Amino acid sequence: MSTRHAVVVTHQRLRASGNVVAEVVEQLRRVGFEVTIVDNLSAPAFGVQPPVVKANTEIVVVLGGDGTILRAAELVHCTQVPIIGINMGHVGFLAEFESFQLPDAIRRVAEHDYSVDERMIAHVDVTLPDGGGTLQDWALNDITVERADRGKMVELGIQVDGVDMSSFGCDGVIVSTPTGSTAYAFSAGGPIIWPNVQALQLVPIAAHALFARPLVIGAGSTFTMEVLDNSMSEGWICCDGRRQRVLPKGTRIEVRQSRDTLRLARLSGVPFTNRLVTKFDLPVVGWREHAQQVQSDHADRGGHGDGDCGAASGGLGLTEAR
Repeated sequence: MSTRHAVVVTHQRLRASGNVVAEVVEQLRRVGFEVTIVDNLSAPAFGVQPPVVKANTEIVVVLGGDGTILRAAELVHCTQVPIIGINMGHVGFLAEFESFQLPDAIRRVAEHDYSVDERMIAHVDVTLPDGGGTLQDWALNDITVERADRGKMVELGIQVDGVDMSSFGCDGVIVSTPTGSTAYAFSAGGPIIWPNVQALQLVPIAAHALFARPLVIGAGSTFTMEVLDNSMSEGWICCDGRRQRVLPKGTRIEVRQSRDTLRLARLSGVPFTNRLVTKFDLPVVGWREHAQQVQSDHADRGGHGDGDCGAASGGLGLTEAR
């Protein structure tokens, strides 16, 4: 019987702060896994593919938040190895389990009791000016093109499928996958895209333009951005908040759907909508409905009786005074 191999990805601070990592490793070994620990979260250079996990790796268990999962994604890029996230961070949108559910998570991993969610990845080609060549990279969440000089704007030209759409000075633009639509793009005003939608979105950041709305394109389309020659600043590109480099004026950036996907292990059939409501703690009852409920509850308690006119008038008077 061949040895089962798992990789545990975490960060040094978590490993040094308690016994959680050691406990997970021990539990995995107890159920028959040989375990490798990766706690070096240093980002590789842009356009450089770091070493991936061994071919016999069955699963990658991530202890941390979404940032640690993005690090783990580099280790499984272009492989068929799934990732399962155990949230030790804040929101943990990509994580499947919370830390208190560790024993159940390990048991189900050992029993192959999980499904696999294929997540879309974005591919980027960066063509440097003056024959500087082309670099390739990718992102699970997002690719940002920003200003290199923090005190100036970067001038960008925007195309979709080779057709000029707009050009403007801005702090930058975010090109996001559906997975990344709840991250940086969401903070910049972009829409939330469900993970099963095959699409990319472009969200401008503080664009000095009359038309600078988010754009959503289908899986067969391509966003192209160019750092214009008249830009006040050079550009800066960053993939998933990790792999980054300066973009000289005249650089051309093309982003499209990758042929590869990332495999996320799922232990429950909870719909994305439930995850969205829970992680963002969304107020699913609007203020009008809430006001109606309060009014109805007040009426049920008899608070609208004729003998209470003085209290009612006082309440209205205070509201108007504000």
